[in-house]
Amino acid sequence: MSKETERQRWQRNFADLLQELRVAQTGVQILFAFLLTLPFSNGFTRTSDFQKDVYIVALLSAAAATAMIISPVAFHRALFRQGRKPELVRFAHRMASGGLGFMLVSMVSAVLLITDFVLDRGIAFVLTAVTAVWFLTFWVFLPFARRNWGEDDIDDDDDDPQPLTGD
Repeated sequence: MSKETERQRWQRNFADLLQELRVAQTGVQILFAFLLTLPFSNGFTRTSDFQKDVYIVALLSAAAATAMIISPVAFHRALFRQGRKPELVRFAHRMASGGLGFMLVSMVSAVLLITDFVLDRGIAFVLTAVTAVWFLTFWVFLPFARRNWGEDDIDDDDDDPQPLTGD
């Protein structure tokens, strides 16, 4: 089995990151598009000042998430063929992490806006808090709690039996 070179590792890391960004980008763009059209709907005139404030938080955080999640594309264009893949991967990682943070704020704010519009404010706060904890569980707590999964397996790779080869 051949080991990958450092350059190959950076290429693989960049390709993996791009796949992750494609998923996040689609989600944030759909949310952003929804939020952009919301003020033009008939029921928006019935929103309270609190709901309008929550809407602004959701809209601006979706805009920030969109900018951060798409920014690695612009960065890649600026650094194209300059041999700076490690710098690009580090930048894209930070932008993806920040973008996910803004996306979390936007999604939780959107939940608060909608639940406050259709339900009692107390229930809206409870449902929004549950939503926030749900997202934090899957986006922060579990990934950090399990970030060392498989470390023991890496050392055990040499102990795996070699596959049988045909004669």
